[in-house]
Amino acid sequence: MLKQISRRRLLAAAGAAGLVMLAVPASAALGLTGSSSPQARPSPTNSAPGGPKWDAPSSPGARRAAAGYLAYVALAGGYNVSTVDVASHTILATDIKTDAAQGVAATPDGKKLYVANTGQYDVLAVDAVSHAERTVHVGPYPKDVAVSPDGTKTYVAVTGGDSGPGGADTVAVIDTTTDTVTHRIRVGTAPRQVVFSRDGARAYVTCDDRISVIDVKKDRVIDAFRDDAGPQGVAVDPAGRTLYVTEPLAGKVAVIDADTGRTRQRITAGDQPWAVDVTPDGSRAYVTQMNDDTVAVVDTASRRITGEIAVGKLPESVALTPDGTQAWVGNGFSGSVSVIDVASGQVVATVVGGTGTKPLDAAPLGIAFAKAP
Repeated sequence: MLKQISRRRLLAAAGAAGLVMLAVPASAALGLTGSSSPQARPSPTNSAPGGPKWDAPSSPGARRAAAGYLAYVALAGGYNVSTVDVASHTILATDIKTDAAQGVAATPDGKKLYVANTGQYDVLAVDAVSHAERTVHVGPYPKDVAVSPDGTKTYVAVTGGDSGPGGADTVAVIDTTTDTVTHRIRVGTAPRQVVFSRDGARAYVTCDDRISVIDVKKDRVIDAFRDDAGPQGVAVDPAGRTLYVTEPLAGKVAVIDADTGRTRQRITAGDQPWAVDVTPDGSRAYVTQMNDDTVAVVDTASRRITGEIAVGKLPESVALTPDGTQAWVGNGFSGSVSVIDVASGQVVATVVGGTGTKPLDAAPLGIAFAKAP
């Protein structure tokens, strides 16, 4: 059964599932304001009705992420996936319609997106140019999607509505050529997050009480690392030797040997560490501390938290840009994305979703980067 978590998380989860009546129409866009202080928490102003409002995109001296990449932001409360130019933070489109989508991933060539249509029983396969959608039935309430490094498969965490006995326990495998489900892999109960190793040989799935390890070539589970602390977010280092797993119930980040499943260390984090991602060079891990409204920076060599960065309210997602210069953090309750400059540790921009002042208008729970098609 689901373990007890905070009221703030329950409120955010209700909004993400489409149960809160404050959600804005699917046409709601994102806006942008600047921020230069890593200490003061950003206080973004939502876009005025009628469209996005743009100010200076970044702080003086901040590095701009590499040109030619797009960010796809799944707005669970905004019922769309927004397309944003990474270098300029310019919104290019908001017309990918969804039902409380929490996960989004792109093929390596950037030509196709896969969206976990969490309010339904399907995944959306989306043409990245035309934004034409095709529905792929996978099972109840898919929460996360991940595309294999070679672009041939998409793994979908079919989370279901019950984490107890008889709940959903599968990862659906979509062939990206045909957009059909070719396999269903039995993992642990209520699979949450999926990540592939960089070489594509393995995939790791956090579940209610374990991390399931999948042989990608054979599409079958080859190991399971027991974890009773409610594993949630998962990232694998570039070498494929180490997993970083958030344990919100314990307030820890587990550092796990990816081959043996042995926990090397549990790093004490803030209140409910939730999402995690690792820089492309493997030197740092960024962990959202959900109830502290901060992101912890972990030095992977010393396995110590070396800094905390204030972001928006209820940070629930994080993704590093492909060049490693920025970390984008989705704030579930603020309905915004905080853009962190990795070199300075400062929030240099805040992308804001929705109109008016309702806090769950956007709920950016999934962020993915891809080359512009």
